[in-house]
Order: sequence, then C-alpha cells, then structure tokens
Amino acid sequence: MANFLLPLLPIVLACLQVVDAAQTITVLTMNVAGLPAAINGNGEGDKKQNSLDIGTAFANGKFDVIHVQEDFNYHAYIYRTDTHPYRTATSGGVPIGSGLNTLSNFAFSNLQRIKWDKCYLNEGDCLTPKGFTSMTITFDQGKEVDFYNLHADAGDEDGDGEARVSNLAQVAKAIATTSADRAVIVMGDTNCRYTRAMDKLSDFITASGVTDPWVTLYRGGLAPAQGADPLLCADPIPADNTCETVDKIFYRSGTDVKLSALSWTYDASEFLNKTTGKPLSDHVPVKATFSIA
Repeated sequence: MANFLLPLLPIVLACLQVVDAAQTITVLTMNVAGLPAAINGNGEGDKKQNSLDIGTAFANGKFDVIHVQEDFNYHAYIYRTDTHPYRTATSGGVPIGSGLNTLSNFAFSNLQRIKWDKCYLNEGDCLTPKGFTSMTITFDQGKEVDFYNLHADAGDEDGDGEARVSNLAQVAKAIATTSADRAVIVMGDTNCRYTRAMDKLSDFITASGVTDPWVTLYRGGLAPAQGADPLLCADPIPADNTCETVDKIFYRSGTDVKLSALSWTYDASEFLNKTTGKPLSDHVPVKATFSIA
C-alpha cells in the first residue's frame, strides 16, 4: 500500500502548498487624538497616559498593520509601549509633522509623505502639513500590497467640502500613478460620510477602484445614499457595526495579488481606560481582516 501511495506524494504536497498560499492579516486605523492638550483637549483623560495605553493595546491586539492619524506630540508614548518591529519615524509634532504613522509586523519600503494640495483653515487644517502617506508592505511569499494612510480636511463649511474632495482626488491620482495594477489598502480619517453630499465619497471610490468592506459586509454592497440622514453611532461606543463614522478602510486587488475582506468591525472596547472605562481617543478605531492570495 505504501509503495502504491508514494507516487501521489508530490500531488499531495502541491495541494498543501495551494492551501497555504493565502495569508490572513488584520489591519487597524485609529485617530489617536495626539494634538497638544493646550490646543485641543479631544478625548478624555491624561493624553500621555492615554497614549501609553494606546501603544499597549496596539501591542496586545495582534494587528499586522496599523495606521494612525493625529500622532503628534504624544508619539513617543505610543511607541514606548508598542512592540511592532517596523514603524515609521515621526515627522514631528505640531506644527511640523503630518501626524501620520504606520506600525507593522512586516517590512515596508518606498515610504512617501505627501502634503495636500488644498486645505481650508476653518478647522485649523492648514496649521500642520496634513496629507497622506504611501508605502509598500511585503507579506509572506513576497506578496506586495501598497498601503495609503490619510487624514483629510475637517469641517462642514463649503470650503471644507471642496478641500476634502480635492484631498481624496489627490489620493486617487496617486493610486492610479503609483499603484497601477497593484493591490491597495487605504485607511485613515477621511472626515467623510457617505450621507454628506458635499464629500462626494463615491467619486473617490470610483476613481480609485476600491471597495469599502463595511458596505459589502454590513450593507449588502449598497452604500448609504448621498443626502440621506447620517447613520450616527452611539457615543462613545457604537452599539453595532451598522452606523457610520469618518474613519474608513478601503481595498482593491491587483493583477498578481488578490485581497478578500473577511471581517470588519469597530474595535472600541479594546481602547478604553482600564480604570474609568472612558475611550482613549475621540475616534473609534476601525479593524478589518483580509486574506492575501
């Protein structure tokens, strides 16, 4: 019997290799509310301690790639307690840096920091060089995914909306130029809602060819209509995943790398002060899991 099965061994091994070809990764995006407390007290509690706790949650959360926004003057506290082996160096606090950083279990290359072409001063958006970052992260078997981290213009005035549309168009153009035919994951604080007509979020999705896993997994593939009532989340912790925040994750497959969204959720419960139960930031972290094949 053993001699009969021996010729089948290469076929069995080949099948096992196919099964192992898909890798699963977990990603997170979080605005960490790192503006100096004297400028903006967003979030509750002491910002230094909150940042230490955020870093600890990053280390314990089994996140493969994390994008953070507003990582300004308390950056060192997050990195003190986080343990990811690959992390971007800070671009500086207010008013020098962009507040955008990435923490990863996998090596990255081709890091670029790009400032927005347009900003609107209403919410202080022009006081720091806000914009987006791009990088390539290499996963198992050499599979590459281009990651984009962004923090778009805030506010509800017409000028804010025009700046946001410009911001997202700039990212879409970068994707078309830098990541043509490549797998892409975009995460960050978009300051956009599908329901807010001025944001024109569907324009960005169409231009960049990305998909929102929240829409596919929780809305049957149908995005909220522009001009509809906002799908506000319970404060401070969303009651479920059907509400909408401005913090978002998008993805698309490439010619050689296929991405599939396996899960998406608000990860608020993991980012609370252990004593008071208060959130560590004024933004709810968003988490997703993807397969890479």
